[in-house]
Amino acid sequence: MEFHETDPHEAQIARDTLERYSGSEVSRFGSYVLLTNFSRYIRMFAEIYQVPLMEGSMFTAAHAPDLDISIIDFKLGAAAAALIVDLVSFLPTVKGALMLGMCGGLRRHYKVGDYFVPIASIRGEGASDFYFPPEVPALANFLIQKAATEIFDRENIPYHIGITHTTNIRFWEFNEAFKEKLKENKAQSIEMECATLFSASYRRKLPLGALLLISDLPLKKGGIKTKKSARAVFDTYSSDHLAKGVETLLSMKDKLKHKAKGAFRGKSAETDI
Repeated sequence: MEFHETDPHEAQIARDTLERYSGSEVSRFGSYVLLTNFSRYIRMFAEIYQVPLMEGSMFTAAHAPDLDISIIDFKLGAAAAALIVDLVSFLPTVKGALMLGMCGGLRRHYKVGDYFVPIASIRGEGASDFYFPPEVPALANFLIQKAATEIFDRENIPYHIGITHTTNIRFWEFNEAFKEKLKENKAQSIEMECATLFSASYRRKLPLGALLLISDLPLKKGGIKTKKSARAVFDTYSSDHLAKGVETLLSMKDKLKHKAKGAFRGKSAETDI
């Protein structure tokens, strides 16, 4: 697949589509963008920073100009993940993005509520094939992930680092062959967007990382997420998850500004990455 990132017509269509889907003018978006699947996170962000909710035909968004940060609920799955990166990457001032998502923990010692910082994703979802051939890995932006882990280290908060398996199948927990595959490939978590986000953002020259919250332990007996347990996770952990995401974006401003090739989306991005 050939991409023409500097095509002005493509850029105009992308910005027009983002405005239509998000209900927000391009000029309202900050240089740093939080991506999430959860409407609760958007509502909390709007309430904390006293900003309005913006709703379009597909996404919900909120913008905190004092922080230079926006947040978008882009819904669920790889197709939506590909779309949001394609659109956000054409924002004229965007410098980086962070996914705030949830994942299933695949290690016995993991606990619900633990943070998981993925360094890479297994491309099991299909959408990333549009951006790169199979031999190209799906990697998170190192400096963004480093910004997150430094916060955890400084505040003495336990977290896990590793590889996540991105799948396009939501209801896989009773498929024994798939579960065996997960054990064989030694992924530490499972979710539905990261491989697409990492691949699309690398293609589009958008620094992007992810901070995941372990919301269930699907390989453990009694560990599959239920309506009751999902509500408990949101009530207990979502406010801190959002706060850590904002803190990570604020920290990454300086990191992306002063680091080397491949890290910073600036005027020289066409040659830097």
